[in-house]
Amino acid sequence: MSERVFISPAKYVQGKNTIDQLGKHVGHFGSKALLIADDIVWRIIGDRVTTALSASDVETEKADFVGEASRHEIERIAASAKENHVSFVIGMGGGKTLDTAKAVADELNARIVIVPTIASTDAPTSALSVIYTDEGNFETYRFYKKNPDLVLVDTKLIAEAPARFLASGIADALATWVEVRSVLAFGGKTMAGGVPTIAAEAIAKRCEEVLFDYGILAYESVQAKVVTPALEAVVEANTLLSGLGFESGGLAAAHAIHNGFTALDGDIHHLTHGEKVAFGTLVQLALEGRTQEEFERYVALYMALDLPVTLEDVKLKDASREDILKVGQAATAEGETIHSGFDVTPEEVADAIIAADRYARLYQAKQR
Repeated sequence: MSERVFISPAKYVQGKNTIDQLGKHVGHFGSKALLIADDIVWRIIGDRVTTALSASDVETEKADFVGEASRHEIERIAASAKENHVSFVIGMGGGKTLDTAKAVADELNARIVIVPTIASTDAPTSALSVIYTDEGNFETYRFYKKNPDLVLVDTKLIAEAPARFLASGIADALATWVEVRSVLAFGGKTMAGGVPTIAAEAIAKRCEEVLFDYGILAYESVQAKVVTPALEAVVEANTLLSGLGFESGGLAAAHAIHNGFTALDGDIHHLTHGEKVAFGTLVQLALEGRTQEEFERYVALYMALDLPVTLEDVKLKDASREDILKVGQAATAEGETIHSGFDVTPEEVADAIIAADRYARLYQAKQR
């Protein structure tokens, strides 16, 4: 029998204005922190973070994140950090900034603190980064020996961010149970290095329940820029439940198809991670032969959140069969997550992509 492995961050903190308490949570990590953020995030929270850290006698060194979560960007920031003798790393912002911060901390063998300013992916809690080329194409996963030492989520910041990001996070998180159950049925391995635990299974299932119960209410809360119980629940589902669920429960077709989309050129690359995963989830449901009722349950929620459900929505309206097959080939490449849940060919994936588009358009036509 294979080992069961469950991993998680050392500490998770979530709440309104909790960013102002950052110093008290990290003061014992060391005397100097490297702050990694892009210009937009720095303008929003830079002063608050440095003030909070200063109150706990922590000095700061700022590193600007530019471009992609690529090897070159990681090496550039790590080299500067080594010269400045930082004690630990704080990544602030969205998924690619946070993935870069994790990699920099790994290069420095330092503690890592993750401060997401949007709830758009389940990346913050994980012990891995998605590494891209400098041009933005998926390259590989980079795994670490430990999860973040602290993940701190300020729900007021989440409420003030564009609602599109929360919707993207819901889409990313909705893939969690869909993928975990396929890994369980197939007997596949997880990103944590073993088979899924009972805990991961329960977390992934509860994640989906929360999203269907409160996803639309949370989306409307962000549209109004208010923090509500529904938003708190969904932020936790997007970030903690999905993060623990996918890492210790497993990824399968939905994320592999997301990665497969990088094989194509065009406007699809302007979509968020979650928006592409949304369509990837529909493709996985089609690949599994799920019922029309179940398929349409997801489509209905995606549409209520203004998420893509058709090839036209993901900017592939005019894609040829050859283009779709390229996605299928990339999604089934050696080492891709699809192999944890399926024994499938590129042609079968291509067929499922075309079918998912057709099924979604059928549902849309019934709503008119």
